[in-house]
Amino acid sequence: MTNQKELIITRVFDLPINQVWSAWTEPESCRKWWGPKDFTCPSCTIDLKPGGKYLSCMRSTQGDEYWSTGVFKEIVPYKKLVMTDSFSDNKGNVVPASDLNMPGEWPLELQVSINFTDCDGKTKMELHHTGLPPEILNDCETSWQQSFDKLEEKLK
Repeated sequence: MTNQKELIITRVFDLPINQVWSAWTEPESCRKWWGPKDFTCPSCTIDLKPGGKYLSCMRSTQGDEYWSTGVFKEIVPYKKLVMTDSFSDNKGNVVPASDLNMPGEWPLELQVSINFTDCDGKTKMELHHTGLPPEILNDCETSWQQSFDKLEEKLK
């Protein structure tokens, strides 16, 4: 799969770094914002340690559920998170994107890396999502941006 792409999004949140960090690392905070506009996050578990897993669900207004799971590879508190990212069932078993009718050739495992920088009480966050099929890149960026809009709105 040589056509895989990397999505890079940089956002500055009008929130302190500890709140943005918690949004990614604490299930209660994550449930408030995870998923694009009009999606909810009814379930989220996070075992925040190297080798620890996360499992989260995005639910559409029609009731469709999209589960994702991954393993934390690197954790530098308030600085950096690196984790794998895969589609899964509700038990955390990895499933191919084709099972969810997702377009493009997806690897079973992608990587997400997030860098956090304190900017005088605000937080600069840079997300790298690696391994995405080119035909889904714009949709993924829109989904992430909508999720980040919710993060800022719901955690203020």
